[in-house]
Amino acid sequence: MQLVNAWKTVVLGNYATFSGRARRSEYWWFALTGVIVSIVLNVVGSISDGLNAVTGLVALVYWLGTLIPSLAVAIRRLHDTGRSGWMLLIGLIPLVGVIILIVFLASDSAKGSNTYGASPKYPG
Repeated sequence: MQLVNAWKTVVLGNYATFSGRARRSEYWWFALTGVIVSIVLNVVGSISDGLNAVTGLVALVYWLGTLIPSLAVAIRRLHDTGRSGWMLLIGLIPLVGVIILIVFLASDSAKGSNTYGASPKYPG
């Protein structure tokens, strides 16, 4: 439960902050939460035919509500690895781009300060 509270504080507290750095855990907990919410909405929608339209609307509202924080945390994660946030666009390259982007997002933090700020993982 403490991790969920930390996630809400860090990610949603920086709702539209595209500057700075984000640790791997911040990004991947945010991604995991999104996947879990999507799975739950898909299961609820497939179980009950009457709620299919409602769950579709809820999924759309959730997606729209988390679009900006998703972009922001991904850009901050790329900053943490020493890459520009524009590298997020590499994911638009079919198949290969997504794989490269996942590798970038899973990479370790750059040690010390970089042009995007001080390291949250390696202070000092």
